[in-house]
Amino acid sequence: MISTVLTPAPTIARRKPLTAKAGLLAIGHHVYWPQFDGLMDEMNRKLDDFQGRLEAHGLDVASFGMLDCAQKAYDAVPAIKAADIDILFVDMVTYGTSSTFGILCREINVPIVLVAIQPLEAMDYPNGTTFMQLCNDDFCSVPEFTGVAVRFGRRPPPVILGHEGDDPAVEREIKAWCGIAKVLHSLRKSRIGLMGHVLESMLDMHTDPTAITAAFGPHVVLIEANDVYRHYREPDSAAVETWKEQILEFFDTPDPKSDPITEKLTERDLDNAARAGVALDQLIADKKLDGFAYYYEGEPGSDLRTLVTNFIVANSLLTGAGFPMCGEFDIKTCIAMMIMDRLDIGGSFAEFHPVDFKLDSVLVGHDGPHHINIAAGKPVIRSLKKYHGKPGSGAGVEFQIKEGPITMLSIGQTADGKFKFVIAEGESAARPIPPTGNTNTHGVFLPDVRTFLKRWVAEGPTHHFALGIGHHAAELVEIAKILGLEYTVVTPEQSEPLS
Repeated sequence: MISTVLTPAPTIARRKPLTAKAGLLAIGHHVYWPQFDGLMDEMNRKLDDFQGRLEAHGLDVASFGMLDCAQKAYDAVPAIKAADIDILFVDMVTYGTSSTFGILCREINVPIVLVAIQPLEAMDYPNGTTFMQLCNDDFCSVPEFTGVAVRFGRRPPPVILGHEGDDPAVEREIKAWCGIAKVLHSLRKSRIGLMGHVLESMLDMHTDPTAITAAFGPHVVLIEANDVYRHYREPDSAAVETWKEQILEFFDTPDPKSDPITEKLTERDLDNAARAGVALDQLIADKKLDGFAYYYEGEPGSDLRTLVTNFIVANSLLTGAGFPMCGEFDIKTCIAMMIMDRLDIGGSFAEFHPVDFKLDSVLVGHDGPHHINIAAGKPVIRSLKKYHGKPGSGAGVEFQIKEGPITMLSIGQTADGKFKFVIAEGESAARPIPPTGNTNTHGVFLPDVRTFLKRWVAEGPTHHFALGIGHHAAELVEIAKILGLEYTVVTPEQSEPLS
């Protein structure tokens, strides 16, 4: 392993907090309460404990209390629907008959997760009582509920299974499901801007905005180039200076190295990047956007071309702040970046670069935009005399991803137009990257780089993908299942499945 000493990178705060709304209810059996004094109090304690765990992960929780008979479940349905929740947690605090679940399964059109977290790691067998058993009977009716889901034509609900003590699996799964809830909330509430056109000849990139809304939920806001250009022509000078200060705070500006098309950041390129940032801020406010995908060229030599070819620096700062920005008109990858960001694992715009057959890795990166908060060290800005393969010139962002586990998500489309998740897990290795003003990291994948790359391309991905840190294939698989999308995990999953 080749090690590189890097200056620590600053982090950028989110523009909006991550959030989602969860519904929560307990399932029990009304016959038990008069039979066992204090049992209902213990059930309420368990419900409150789980609600606290959800709230600790930033979820807004709407609790519907104890449903211990069919009629209470029927009565609760209107309130659950009215709460506009993203996910419903059904806490199996003790045994409950599936008549309490059937109507929920039929009427509630959000993902349902069964929670079977018993108080004890194991029964105290020598001192065991029926009361103790009922307090720890969380799993007892899970098979009954999943069987009903199958009979109702629904996917069997996933289950969080464990105990209230030191149970890392439970903590991991609660965190994962809270992240998934935040993804679902963002997808169905977001407005994603789309400006320009596909880069000529990139046939894998064409996407119908209606299909995006149908499959994922966001409204696609069609943006005219003048919507952003009008804010660039006469920007607020104080705002431009603020952007310049932010850029110089977050990025190093070293002297050029081996690549002759790079040079030290020029004052002109810094000014253009800052003015583009101000214009994007105003566009986001005007259109109430939560993400943006674009590609536009403009007339050679025009101010419009200068603007649209100088988004890269602001892209990276905005993407790091939770506002995914995606070049080359790739709205599918903008969605993938949003999913990763809402899981709080980053989400950089990436593609494959040269393979390193000596080190059995492949350079993974792009010329922008990138998620600043997953950089291994302080990112670099270089002035580029030309953008290879595209018009224009300006500042380019260069850094590598943090060393350690990584996850990739590409959203492709099948021959019948349906979206497909192509997922992989690997490792980011701390190895040298070329000083070209582009972001790169060395991706290492099982079983070896040749086999992995052949398997990846065979699944029909879009040539771009979102790159995040950690191993999170399990969450992405669950999101695909919830959305009813085809998916494949190209590498062996190294994270434990959630269901």
